[in-house]
Amino acid sequence: MSSSSLVALVTGAGSGIGRATAIALAHAGHHVVCADIKGAEATAEGLVADGFSSSGHSLDVRDSAAWEALVAQLVSANGGIDVLANVAGVVSATGIDTVIDQTEAEWQRIIDVDLKGVWLGMRAVMPQMISRGGGRIVNVASLAGLIGIANLVTYSAAKAGVIGLSRQAAIEYADKGININVICPGIIDTPILGDITAEMRSANAAATPLGRLGRPEDIAASIVHFAGPGGAFITGQVLAVDGGWAAQ
Repeated sequence: MSSSSLVALVTGAGSGIGRATAIALAHAGHHVVCADIKGAEATAEGLVADGFSSSGHSLDVRDSAAWEALVAQLVSANGGIDVLANVAGVVSATGIDTVIDQTEAEWQRIIDVDLKGVWLGMRAVMPQMISRGGGRIVNVASLAGLIGIANLVTYSAAKAGVIGLSRQAAIEYADKGININVICPGIIDTPILGDITAEMRSANAAATPLGRLGRPEDIAASIVHFAGPGGAFITGQVLAVDGGWAAQ
């Protein structure tokens, strides 16, 4: 299939890695469906203004009915979805995320967005991929799903879950023509970092072997690779895009 014929659905497209992924996939020739709880329409409008093919949709990834409605709409309008990039994610709103101090409500919110949302997206999109002969799915996990990082217990559990979910599904559905892979970003300079101090930013950059924070475009480039011709014989893989952090 030519990339110019492909439809890519990107969650979390309103900002950060999701927005960078939507832009990168558009530059690669895809029709990009931008989805997010807020900001997706603005990303799509920007792409259209720059001459690309895109649409924007409000989506709460925790809502199974919303997923089903969006997929039905896209199948009707575009014929189907060829690429799903599950990028949407959250961290603790309180800044506290330890086993002892995390609240049950905040635990559930993070798990629902970061893990359940990925599963719901796959569940909604994969049947039409199977009926059309296959597709590509790239799920964004985190370095925190691979190694222990302080004050990220719920986030770590959710992202480790994304890895397990993705690898199992990659084997389960390989014979249906669906390639499923995972990106594990390191510390990326996005709004999810919140209000960290300049000192913390410098310390994180210094702790990264490549000597800088990651950029959203670094992650987007790897997602485009998995979604494109280079990813044709790759499935069930977990790629750390972390400046060398996990190799230490």
